[in-house]
Amino acid sequence: MGSKYHWQSQNVKQSGVDDMVLLSKITEDAIVENLKKRYMDDYIFTYIGPVLISVNPFKQMPYFTDREIELYQGAAQYENPPHIYALTDNMYRNMMIDSENQCVIISGESGAGKTVAAKYIMGYISKVSGGGSKVQHVKDIILQSNPLLEAFGNAKTVRNNNSSRFGKYFEIQFSRGGEPDGGKISNFLLEKSRVVSQNENERNFHVFYQLIEGASAQQREALGIMTPDYYNYLNQSGTYKVDGTNDSKDFQEMMEAMQVIGISQNCQMLVLQIIAGILHLGNISFIEAGNYAQVESTDLLAFPAYLLGIDPSRLQDKLTSRKMDSKWGGKSESITVTLNQEQANHTRDALSKALYARLFDYLVEAINQAMQKPHEEFSIGVLDIYGFEIFQRNGFEQFCINFVNEKLQQIFIELTLKAEQEEYVQEGIKWTPIEYFNNKIVCDLIENKSPPGIMSVLDDVCATMHAKSEGADGTLLQKLQAAVGTHDHFNNWNSGFVIHHYAGKVSYDIVGFCERNRDVLFPDLIELMQSSEHDFICSLFPENLNTDKKGRPTTASSKIKRQANELVNTLMKCTPHYIRCIKPNETKRPKDWEESRVKHQVEYLGLRENIRVRRAGFAYRRIFQKFLQRYAILTPETWPQWRGAEQQGVLHLLQAVNMERDQYQMGRTKVFVKNPESLFLLEEMRERKFDSFARTIQKAWRKYIARRKYEQMREEASDILYNSKERRRNSINRNFVGDYLGMEERPELRQFLAKRERVDFADSVNKYDRRFKSIKRDLILTPKGIYLIGREKVKKGPEKGQIKEVLKRKLEISSIRTVSLSTRQDDFFILHEAQYDSLLESMFKTEFLSLLCKRYEEQTKNKLSLSFSDRLEFRVKKEGWGGGGSRCVVFQKGQGDMAQIKPGGKTLTVTIGDGLPKTSKPSRKGIMPSHGGRNQPRHGGHQNGAAQFSRGHAQPNQREQTYSTPMKQGRPPSSVLPRQGSKKNQRGLRQNQSANTDFLNVPDQGMSGMQRKKSIGQRPPPAPNRSRPLPTPQGPRCKALYAYAGQDTDELSFEVNDIIELLNEDPSGWWKGRFRGKEGLFPGNYVEKI
Repeated sequence: MGSKYHWQSQNVKQSGVDDMVLLSKITEDAIVENLKKRYMDDYIFTYIGPVLISVNPFKQMPYFTDREIELYQGAAQYENPPHIYALTDNMYRNMMIDSENQCVIISGESGAGKTVAAKYIMGYISKVSGGGSKVQHVKDIILQSNPLLEAFGNAKTVRNNNSSRFGKYFEIQFSRGGEPDGGKISNFLLEKSRVVSQNENERNFHVFYQLIEGASAQQREALGIMTPDYYNYLNQSGTYKVDGTNDSKDFQEMMEAMQVIGISQNCQMLVLQIIAGILHLGNISFIEAGNYAQVESTDLLAFPAYLLGIDPSRLQDKLTSRKMDSKWGGKSESITVTLNQEQANHTRDALSKALYARLFDYLVEAINQAMQKPHEEFSIGVLDIYGFEIFQRNGFEQFCINFVNEKLQQIFIELTLKAEQEEYVQEGIKWTPIEYFNNKIVCDLIENKSPPGIMSVLDDVCATMHAKSEGADGTLLQKLQAAVGTHDHFNNWNSGFVIHHYAGKVSYDIVGFCERNRDVLFPDLIELMQSSEHDFICSLFPENLNTDKKGRPTTASSKIKRQANELVNTLMKCTPHYIRCIKPNETKRPKDWEESRVKHQVEYLGLRENIRVRRAGFAYRRIFQKFLQRYAILTPETWPQWRGAEQQGVLHLLQAVNMERDQYQMGRTKVFVKNPESLFLLEEMRERKFDSFARTIQKAWRKYIARRKYEQMREEASDILYNSKERRRNSINRNFVGDYLGMEERPELRQFLAKRERVDFADSVNKYDRRFKSIKRDLILTPKGIYLIGREKVKKGPEKGQIKEVLKRKLEISSIRTVSLSTRQDDFFILHEAQYDSLLESMFKTEFLSLLCKRYEEQTKNKLSLSFSDRLEFRVKKEGWGGGGSRCVVFQKGQGDMAQIKPGGKTLTVTIGDGLPKTSKPSRKGIMPSHGGRNQPRHGGHQNGAAQFSRGHAQPNQREQTYSTPMKQGRPPSSVLPRQGSKKNQRGLRQNQSANTDFLNVPDQGMSGMQRKKSIGQRPPPAPNRSRPLPTPQGPRCKALYAYAGQDTDELSFEVNDIIELLNEDPSGWWKGRFRGKEGLFPGNYVEKI
């Protein structure tokens, strides 16, 4: 089990159960105990089926890195430990697969970790979705909106150091290709009252402290920034710092976010001016002078007026008096009423709250403008809303917040408990009902119109209020007692009323309810702000004050009720996913577990009922048509279209994959699958089908790319020898492979290279010493140098007598002075270096030289010097007392394509027949089929492609024997090859044989077309090659010099000294033979003919 929890360095014990559906006992105590076990072992996530439970760890956990993103991407839920990434990936894939909008509802009380969860969801989606620069811009805005909205919308409360004091529903919009290309934020009920007053041990919104801590010296001077205890709006609670929060750093992030979102420098400065202006407004105080309010210190008016671009005297006037319209006898006139001290304080605070709330709305709209797209396609919604909260004093804001949480709980109950059970009944599925508490009764108590609920009564009382007075709140309490006093979930108490919420009883203080619900900004203040010299500030107050006002003004409660119901409707249109956040303690410390607190949350979140419904019910349900559409690919009868009743098609699919009968039930319109594992089985089979199709397409594409690449490489290599050296017939159109030794599977050779050092070329070559004796060496070319590796017998130690690889020479690429070759078609070349030279022979010399020239030019910025002559000299290494001296290689015209060598003293004479002219070029058209018949593209094509550079062992070759000296054995005379052109062997082309060495004249239609013409009128072969083997040849056999492991189904495998019947020697180097009754291909340079 330990290996599953990959983020632990050691194997770990199983910590409780991953999915609480699997608990042996379903009680609140068992659920709490399981969560505690996992929490103490640092596993904060647990499932209840598809619902994710997240416990706040109060510390940074180590499993949110790119590694986890890679691990969870595309994985089934059960494959990895529970994680928010698994839920997010499932949501993203469902959106793409089902073409349906998704949403995630994150719920839990204040401080349970909802905002952090939302951030992880956005971060994951940003990482796994593709896209170009426009999409990246949208991603940046999605991610940068977090620090901006947190600065203006979050604050420290006694329950949470980063509490969301507003609600937001963030829709990330996607293109049909799954790229995030737009977005939209809906915000709910900002807690404006926090701007002007805070409880003890709490703070105002973060942005005020960020400005004070992070502003530059120039900004501090321009905005009149002082210490936080100077400002009345900040010094009421006596709390200015938050543990673990760096306000100065957060200020820089907030400014950066505004930049990314596209807010201009000028507007950014005005945003800061408004924030500073609000702080300075709060310091304007009033004294009572003959029942009227008077500004205590008029000096304090100047700075806020300057920051807001308004006249100080007008500001004083509007804070201490108000214009009122009086109607009498059909006539209307305006009179100016002077305010008392309490009313003036209220007016100042109303202006501050309005400025802040409108600024917040502007920022949300700026983010929406930056992300908007003309039409919606798909979306994932993330609901991060203030959690249920109970404070010592609970006012109107807590009432609204808890109402929204009550609505969210109702959605959860509706969709996971009520709707699920009702669906089973409708579909005729056998079902035993499970009891649960439905909180609709509490929602109705708050929002009902008839009979009137609390909000309706509150609006009625506010409609009859003429001025701020103590009496209105008292009237409200009386009317509530009359309207809902007998309700089971409502009680009165001496200072207000009590509601029995789903999460517990909350006592609300009635003081200020009516005033905060009215939420009226008097026309005088709107007019004042419209007189600002800053267009930006004027635009925050767009009201037209000249129009007649008709009907009731919108109250805060009616607004939040409308927004909550719109939100519910939006969520109901999406496929919902749930994260239930749990707060383990009030100390905000890691590993601190308060049993009673967690149990209370488990009870009110309804987790026990959730588990019971999940265990008794079905994990997955789909209407027949959608199920068929998704899994049709699994059987030929259902793909591409099932002909018959949809229900029968679904049954056929389930039986075809051998799903147990007790794992599913057929409803009237839907199929129900019991366990997630059964669904994962279907998904895996579907993935495998698509995977095999994708591999086929990739194989063909890689083959095509490889052909193109190697044609180009052959061209470039040919240019090196053009007009200078004769070419071999079977070399000019050969595929380039690079690694002929299978370096990835040869650690004994890899040991001499640096870790992850790339291999450009690797082959076994002949190296000639001072006496012209041929010795086998492995030649390896990398970007760092040239390695020559030999083998020696160990003379002492525990490995005495064993043959071990030894690095004989390493050459720096830049140290190569020149490379010498003859003008004939032989395979010899000399590497000239400062100390001594190396005479080598390799049939892949052209490929080696082309790669060496590239690397040399990369390192030295000069071209490598190549010299061509039929008399070559090379210097030999000094050995002992003997001098180094030089040796000579002379090339002469002889017979045949095989070089014959004759050493004599200090001269080696090489004789070889004429090759192709020096001006020969590779064929451009149909090269692949032209040599080695139809087997060659299959072996040379995709396996020689870029993705297959590390192909093991030997590859297509010119000579049947690299691992022996040329003096011992020559190449078979070329006169044997044309016999392959007989009619019999032409038919054999279909059976992976070579057909034509006249590869320079390939017809336009290629070999397959030519074969088609020749086969017309002939009797077709009875079956593929496996059903009718070729007659046993009386011809040659060969002995294996080296072991070879077949790399494909049509290749032979053999050990050293095994005898193979030779059926066909192909010029490409891939021979065909029979071994132990099986026919197949093998590399000719692994054997010698006998």
